[in-house]
Amino acid sequence: METIHNDFLTVVVSEHGAKLLSIKDAAGKEYLWQADARFWGRHSPILFPIVGTLWEGTAHFGPRDYHMGRHGFARDMDFHLIAKGDKQVVYALHDSTETFDKYPFRFNLAVSYKLEGNVLHVVWHVENTDDKPIAFQIGGHTAFNIPGMKVGEPLHGRLHLDNASPVRRFIDDKSGCLDGMRHEEVTTDNGILTFDDSTFADDALIFDHCQLHHVELLDADDKTVIAVDFKSPAVGIWSPKGKNAPFVCIEPWYGVTDVNGYGGDFFDRYLMNRLLPGSSFMSEYKIALGVNWCSLN
Repeated sequence: METIHNDFLTVVVSEHGAKLLSIKDAAGKEYLWQADARFWGRHSPILFPIVGTLWEGTAHFGPRDYHMGRHGFARDMDFHLIAKGDKQVVYALHDSTETFDKYPFRFNLAVSYKLEGNVLHVVWHVENTDDKPIAFQIGGHTAFNIPGMKVGEPLHGRLHLDNASPVRRFIDDKSGCLDGMRHEEVTTDNGILTFDDSTFADDALIFDHCQLHHVELLDADDKTVIAVDFKSPAVGIWSPKGKNAPFVCIEPWYGVTDVNGYGGDFFDRYLMNRLLPGSSFMSEYKIALGVNWCSLN
């Protein structure tokens, strides 16, 4: 476990899954969900090498099948500390005998957290160290405390989206995969989405096709408490249905769960990222306290 800090933020990161454990402001206020297992026992898992669920839990690599659980394996593995300073920490995960049982590629996954003022920069770097092309997905799953909501209250909160009428995808409740036939425009008040438990009755709100790039979590006065800025082609917004959990996840994704009935090759899944030998992928998203998304650009 490592801590980075500046005059505005103190951030704690675990080597297990290279996940965030805490984001506090200068006054010591906690913004990150603290993994209360009564609701959801995670903080901020990194999703790799898949986002979501494989159809029937199976990935097809040519003639051979591999089996992988929801959101892949990185979130449940120990990373190695690569670099540490007062304002930045870098962890890495490499292929191993354990990963080869689920994913037949050599890779290096590095995750960097860097503080700049009241902004936390999260950088994912995937390198193909194999002698053949690789395919992967990667995503975040960061859970934020809902401002003003207390345990035991009905779920309630407000988000500001940078698209006033985005179209969502739906997850099939039985398979955990996308329902390829269901799409629905989400109604907002000029980008303000008021949510409650019914919002997540069909699991996460999934937006693909680069419809959203900025999501803000608002307080009761519609002031920005958390702003998340990202360039990913998809994003999920989630709180566990039926639990009235006092948190909401804002999840930038380079990939989504399989479509119901998908039986094709792993490389041909929707929103896959491919790397030739020796090449790499890098992407950043930003978490800011108390600013709106305009000031992040």
